[in-house]
Amino acid sequence: MGRARNCRARIGPTGPGLFRVMMGTTCNVPHAGRTPLQTIVALIRSVATYVVLGLYVLVVGPIAMLLALVSRSSEFLFIPGRIGVAAALALVGIRCRLAGGDHVPAGGVIFCSNHESNVDGPVLFLALHPRLRALYKAEFDKVPILSHAMRLARFVPINRSNRQLAAQSIERAASLTREGFSFLIFAEGTRSPTGELLPFKKGGFIMALLAQAPIVPLAITGTRDAMRKGSALIHAATASVRIGRPVETRGMTIDDRDRLVMEVRARIQALLAEGPVD
Repeated sequence: MGRARNCRARIGPTGPGLFRVMMGTTCNVPHAGRTPLQTIVALIRSVATYVVLGLYVLVVGPIAMLLALVSRSSEFLFIPGRIGVAAALALVGIRCRLAGGDHVPAGGVIFCSNHESNVDGPVLFLALHPRLRALYKAEFDKVPILSHAMRLARFVPINRSNRQLAAQSIERAASLTREGFSFLIFAEGTRSPTGELLPFKKGGFIMALLAQAPIVPLAITGTRDAMRKGSALIHAATASVRIGRPVETRGMTIDDRDRLVMEVRARIQALLAEGPVD
């Protein structure tokens, strides 16, 4: 296992998880063990983060997209995106510890993670790869500025209610992976309310098989305490990210997808069992 390090050492772009954070509209009751003062502080920091990040996107987003279109370079999207995500996590007090970064191979890979919270996406974009892409829910195409930026950066929308369109999105993402782009998938497809792994969806595994790209299993913990499902309130917390050894798909076919799912799930389960990064 690689030496633990602070995730702030690497900064990534904005992602679907952060978009869901911005769209949250309700706050749950205070988390168990939180004092009223801690809850008030979290509320103030959360509101400040939403306001600052919203203004940042409105001001910087159009300029970044224009520069990206003129230059035909996604650098003008990822650089301000990384800055925005780093600032947002700093404002709410989210820190991260990472272990196993040396397990990530060169070239296009599929990072496969469990899913605890809306905070997962931003944390992983900081921790994993400076040019990380993701499959995102097609309904986010209704969000102005952000949806256009994601498409320009070659994020891939997926319509899970339409099997044919979903298959086309998976093929598109596989093609990009073959070109050397790396993607993040949440295999469960939704956040786990208990921390226990939910059944895995197969789309991301089919994408890896089509691309013949390795799947890098990883486990994220600590973010569920930062932001519970159904809440827009974000508490300060330390996230732990453990990256496992890659699972090779070269030579596998679509018929091997169930075996691949079981192998990756077992590795993520083992990483979760190791507990937080020291």
